[in-house]
Amino acid sequence: MNGLTKIRRFASALLLAAIFQVQAAGVAPQRAAVASAHPLASAAGVEILEKGGNAFDAAVAVSAALSVVEPAGSGLGGGGFFLLYGADDGLRVMVDGREVAPGAAEADMYLDENGDPIARASRDGPLAAGIPGLPAALVHVAETYGRLGLAESLEPAIRYARDGFEADESLSDGLGRRSRAMNDAAQAVFLPGGQPPAVGTIVVQSDLATTLTALAEQGFNGFYAGDVAEKLVAGARAGGGIWTLEDLAGYRVVEREPLLGDYRGTTVISAPPPSSGGVALINMLNILSGFGLDDLDEVTRIHLLAEAMRRAYRDRAEYLGDTDYVDVPLERLLHPFYAAGQRMSIRLDRVTPSDALPGIFEEPAGGDQTSHFSVLDVEGNAVAATQSINFGFGSGYMPAGTGVLLNNEMDDFSMKPGVPNGYQLLGSAANAIEPGKRMLSSMTPTILVNDNGLGILGTPGGSRIITMVLLAALEWMGGGDADAMVSLPRIHHQYFPDQIGYEPGALMADEIRALEALGHALAEARFSFGNMHVVTWDFDSGAVDAASDPRGIGEPRYLMR
Repeated sequence: MNGLTKIRRFASALLLAAIFQVQAAGVAPQRAAVASAHPLASAAGVEILEKGGNAFDAAVAVSAALSVVEPAGSGLGGGGFFLLYGADDGLRVMVDGREVAPGAAEADMYLDENGDPIARASRDGPLAAGIPGLPAALVHVAETYGRLGLAESLEPAIRYARDGFEADESLSDGLGRRSRAMNDAAQAVFLPGGQPPAVGTIVVQSDLATTLTALAEQGFNGFYAGDVAEKLVAGARAGGGIWTLEDLAGYRVVEREPLLGDYRGTTVISAPPPSSGGVALINMLNILSGFGLDDLDEVTRIHLLAEAMRRAYRDRAEYLGDTDYVDVPLERLLHPFYAAGQRMSIRLDRVTPSDALPGIFEEPAGGDQTSHFSVLDVEGNAVAATQSINFGFGSGYMPAGTGVLLNNEMDDFSMKPGVPNGYQLLGSAANAIEPGKRMLSSMTPTILVNDNGLGILGTPGGSRIITMVLLAALEWMGGGDADAMVSLPRIHHQYFPDQIGYEPGALMADEIRALEALGHALAEARFSFGNMHVVTWDFDSGAVDAASDPRGIGEPRYLMR
């Protein structure tokens, strides 16, 4: 361990001690809160809290319920990150349940004989699927941090799968768009008669209920061994996949130390690699800390936000990957001195074109659909969790008899340096495909703490996740409440393509003209993006608030002390 690392870890320890002292001096939460992408999932979390569970038990319940009622965004066939915050024991840990590449995966597995990407090979079918981590994460969180048993926390999800739930407009529309990529087993569940279910139709998932029951009764072995595992592997291989029973049995959850940053008195706790979210978020905040954003006109503020985003995403493309496989220079990327150097290259009167920044491919060439939820219990324990199967309904492939839609997270690897993935994100050899490796993610579950209180936040949105969390974090630090955090208009820059993307109506005509005069290219998105869910706790009054993004159908739920 070098001297800089020792200093940073000592500083991190001091930050955590300060956080604990501030929280301990405050008023306990007046109520528990759960905010998620679906009312039934939020209700599942509160149901478990009512039974005496803590925030970690509730997180297991919400996660599993989302796997049933929001199949476009996440599921047992995917993975996720659970950022856990303990109220009385200093717990700060990220449970990494990210998918891993199968043992037979190869760096060029999605390239043709000419070295060019094969269309949709990393998007459709079981060859696109990494080995799922979400079931293992549920088991780990329940058994290590929960107060109730795993089986009790999974009861709501099993009930929703067995008895069914009402299809909403989002589910029906999404199935209509993704139906052609679905195999027979998936269509039998979600497209009976060959058509998406009408709004209000009861969607029953009997096989998924059976799989969840096996997980509840047998823990890890209920999914990664035995009958369920055999069906998963047989089904995946029948469709051209490369999974083996050894791949499933060998999957392991990893506990990682969260990244810590500081922005003007607010401690930022966020996800470390293989998520790129925490690194990029803290880097952007470090860059912006040198500017008085609140004192600037809106155009200059947007310009500086875009310039900070541009630089953070450039670094994401070059450096970030699974730290168990590659050496990621975290100390440098997170250091305020590094941000100060980046800040010096920003001009207030002119854009820095992306191709004017240092090149990221000097070595020889060689989903919007995710789900986030936030939980706070009456003791002050908190969870920010983001989970995914990548694009809508993942790979569209369901191994027969399992009810499990497989992810297409292999698309999150860099299949070839300089070739963008499905979110137009660039990557380098740091995120190349290797057996057992975790693919880079943009998921950014985050907890903010300052003298005033605590904020729990995150969102789906593919490559836009990190910038949405940035905007919401700045809103909270500026005094905004939970509703303001989830409702504010969103802009985005990710280095490539070199443009500011923005939601319909997010920018006024005069702002667009002024930004174009600075040299920015702008692109209005066809749809709004994100589905953020936030819980906040005021340390002085004990007030707890929660909000779900108005762009989705989610609703927060509360439980009084």
